[in-house]
Amino acid sequence: MERRGQKYHRERLGEALREEIQTIVEGELGDPRIGLVSVSEVQLAEDGRSAHVLVTMDGNDEEAERSLKGLQAAIGFVRHELVERLHLRKPPELHFQIDRSRKYEARVDELLQRTKNKKKKTG
Repeated sequence: MERRGQKYHRERLGEALREEIQTIVEGELGDPRIGLVSVSEVQLAEDGRSAHVLVTMDGNDEEAERSLKGLQAAIGFVRHELVERLHLRKPPELHFQIDRSRKYEARVDELLQRTKNKKKKTG
């Protein structure tokens, strides 16, 4: 079982990583494949050696995949910048993933609205 202090530290580090990665992605990556990307969450592993970076993107699936490939190509640069900015001895391995939760949330809201409208019509 994890001690409370370690969990708190990991959560703070995850948030610091999210903020810095967001700043790097927004202004310092010159890869033309990377479109409008926003870092929604960083899930740091318990041992702190790896992190899943969840990103949301505007555009269709093809543009999202292109942006994801651009982000994966920039992992080395991003890790180097994290060492410099957060004074980390060893930055976590980064794994970029597309965060589709907003899309799923919108779909669920749409379905709920449909059922609500059906009940109004029949009731």
